[in-house]
Amino acid sequence: MQKQATINDVARIAGVSKRTVSRVINGSLSVGDTTRTRVEKVISELKYSPNTQARGLASSRSYLLGLIYDNPDALYLDDVQRGVLEVCSNLGYELVVHPCRYRSETLVQDCLRFMQRSKLDGVIVLPPVSESETLALALKDSGSAYVRLSSVALDEAKHIVVSDDRAAAAEMARYFAQLGHEQIAFISGPQRYKSSTERMEGFQLGLSAYGIKLRPDWIIEGNNTYETGIECARQLLQVEHRPTAIFANNDQMAAGVLKVAHSLGIKVPEQLSVAGFDDNMLASRVIPALTTIKRPVRQMALLATSKLIMSIENNDKAANNVAAKVAPTLVVRESTARVAGSND
Repeated sequence: MQKQATINDVARIAGVSKRTVSRVINGSLSVGDTTRTRVEKVISELKYSPNTQARGLASSRSYLLGLIYDNPDALYLDDVQRGVLEVCSNLGYELVVHPCRYRSETLVQDCLRFMQRSKLDGVIVLPPVSESETLALALKDSGSAYVRLSSVALDEAKHIVVSDDRAAAAEMARYFAQLGHEQIAFISGPQRYKSSTERMEGFQLGLSAYGIKLRPDWIIEGNNTYETGIECARQLLQVEHRPTAIFANNDQMAAGVLKVAHSLGIKVPEQLSVAGFDDNMLASRVIPALTTIKRPVRQMALLATSKLIMSIENNDKAANNVAAKVAPTLVVRESTARVAGSND
């Protein structure tokens, strides 16, 4: 069996010290291009693969990143993890995930213990946990590297990646209005979450430009789950006078609306237009395929991970220069159409 190459072998053949090899492996900017190229060539030829523990000993880092979340949407989490891992795999980091309870009185202590126990170099915090200013302050005070994903700019650029949900929801409102809809309902997410209020306020603002106002009894709060989408849809559709269009805070709840409409014999989109938010895997697979807002979750996760690793490596200037805001976009599919009788 062929003996596995060591860092000593790489250093000897490349004609450099072990410290220089470690610097190349760890992406240090202090190594010249010629030397870096020579060391990388030897690493490739020897098929040398440093393990994370060894790299950590060389650089006083663990090469472990954490992901803190409290979100019931498995499709959203899958997208986030794919974005994070794309960067991690390229730069030699590993990912550790930590579910938590956002409303727990011990949230901050639990998250700090997770970081200490796992010896993490830094964490990415997902909404709604990312909306906790108490947690952000505790991370900052403890000297921990972190990046938050949010729908509002809650922090300085190196610590935040923002999805402009307000503008995206306003775009959906304009689209509905231009289809001739005036009898429009909105299924919101939990109003304690900033993403829910941003989307609702953006949607209302967009409608107001066309002189349309949401009826208070047609604004119903769900919990961003398929089941609460069904519950809210029943309230809106099992009545004599019902809306011609429903915008749901996310695709899971919009799918619940489609199910209720089908069970009641309401044709989508002929009698009812339905739209969601996120454009997760579900949106293109339901029948009819769902008109929605595409939130670039994977891109956000990729940007957040890049920012985080730059901060860990003491390159705050570069972290600040990485884009801090992304723009979700409207995706029109089969679940929306002009309101019956509209020829505009």
